[in-house]
Amino acid sequence: MRTAALGPAQRAESLAGMAERELDVLVVGGGVVGAGTALDAVTRGLSTGLVEARDWASGTSSRSSKLIHGGLRYLEMLDFALVREALKERGLLLERLAPHLVKPVPFLYPLQRKGWERWYAGSGVALYDGMSMARGHGRGLPVHRHLTRGHALRVAPCLKKDALVGALQYYDAQMDDARYVATLVRTAASYGAKVANRARVTGFLREGERVVGARVRDVEGGGEYEIRARQVVNATGVWTDDTQAMVGERGQFHVRASKGIHLVVPKDRIHSTTGLILRTEKSVLFVIPWGRHWIVGTTDTDWDLDKTHPAASSADIDYLLEHVNSVLAVPLSRDDVQGVYAGLRPLLAGESDATSKLSREHIVAHPVPGLVVVAGGKYTTYRVMAKDAVDAAVHGLDQRVAECVTEDVPLLGAEGYRALWNARARIAASTGLHVVRVEHLLNRYGSAAEEVLDLIASDPSMGEPLHAADDYLRAEVVYAASHEGARHLDDVLTRRTRISIETFDRGTRSAREAAELMAPVLGWDKEQIEREARHYEKRVEAERESQRQPDDLTADAARLGAPDIVPL
Repeated sequence: MRTAALGPAQRAESLAGMAERELDVLVVGGGVVGAGTALDAVTRGLSTGLVEARDWASGTSSRSSKLIHGGLRYLEMLDFALVREALKERGLLLERLAPHLVKPVPFLYPLQRKGWERWYAGSGVALYDGMSMARGHGRGLPVHRHLTRGHALRVAPCLKKDALVGALQYYDAQMDDARYVATLVRTAASYGAKVANRARVTGFLREGERVVGARVRDVEGGGEYEIRARQVVNATGVWTDDTQAMVGERGQFHVRASKGIHLVVPKDRIHSTTGLILRTEKSVLFVIPWGRHWIVGTTDTDWDLDKTHPAASSADIDYLLEHVNSVLAVPLSRDDVQGVYAGLRPLLAGESDATSKLSREHIVAHPVPGLVVVAGGKYTTYRVMAKDAVDAAVHGLDQRVAECVTEDVPLLGAEGYRALWNARARIAASTGLHVVRVEHLLNRYGSAAEEVLDLIASDPSMGEPLHAADDYLRAEVVYAASHEGARHLDDVLTRRTRISIETFDRGTRSAREAAELMAPVLGWDKEQIEREARHYEKRVEAERESQRQPDDLTADAARLGAPDIVPL
């Protein structure tokens, strides 16, 4: 498989190519489901296009808990089918499809009552492991174990002694959600899909009642395109209702947005060798290992304000701190919080009694000829959602099309990853990089890390870390613009890297250096470099201000104080 570079020239070629000839499938929405749908369609031999109004994964798919999991708590709801499906997908991602991006992560579940709770929770976790192993996709993870209180406190010394009587430890998996989507998009492009971000659908093309394509505006260049397709797939997540409104048809279901926020704190603030999962009165709270940090989340509240930039309020932050501090021997304070991010879950809300409950399951519908809608679901099962969406589109194509093959299509960087990982010491010696830097690149790019290393070989200064974010190399910023479709500074600092949540300055001290590195690739002059940096600083300022507000309404108003797109 050739490696696709998503630079400015390739984006322009993709937009022109999509408008030049009718596609079999046009996918609208560049989150994990849309990207997965594009990969599914193109690997069945269908001519495929993918457009995204903003940046890849700029909505829900970059603001999750970063977990690939079977949904342990859904066992309590007796939703065995959903758990079974998710566990299979977890195994595929860990073992075959993306071992460079998806990694095992341990969790400790503190027990607070003697006797029955250990039996009850232990039975659930045992069933969870058993269901995983039964499908043949659980070999990559250790099985759960029961711990005494003393053992649990040795594993997680951060816990108050009176916060538990014992514990269970089990494993799930995690990934960088935005990086995963960017890799999905590049994989689809490598197989021949035409992909373009910053390309907004402004309406659908109709012939009678049939949808035959979409009108697309190039947000960067200002051009307008009519892209014709035999089937259009709407995979726009929390924007599903808005996109459906362009068709002028009443939807068969609605998507409700539920806001979840997360805090990012330095590793040394919580002394533990394992993640934590805690029960709250409403749901569960995770403390998730994240490199040199912890991610603490999440909340679950209705959100009917701006979907593009959901805002975390002061009340949201206090809620998480209060609940996590209830079990920590050394409590966290506001000063410990390096980063905060908020995302929206797309939950199904049907109009009939049969579909009125909010669900994490997904649904695929064909509301009008030529248009397929896929909505709901969870990140872990994106591949199943994509398969179901393409199956529905194929039904509308009225021709023989190959079955889904994505169960056997590794993502870009997966092939050869393990061999390179085994050779990481040799790679470090030959490149002059520390072995820790090589491991960092392999776990972000897999075998495609060789392309980043080529940049360093041609210009050794690219092997230096960013001055104010030394977890990342200068080459990674250049590579984001030349190969991964980054069009603006925000794309790099927020999604291609995680500098925006992993540094106390939230990336403002890295802004100008990163903009100067991106400039030659994207053709920016000094004025544009300055605009990009100022825009990013205003975005961070608006986010900080929103997080000082007491409620959603005032937080939303504060966050909207910064413009969305850099003026050109």
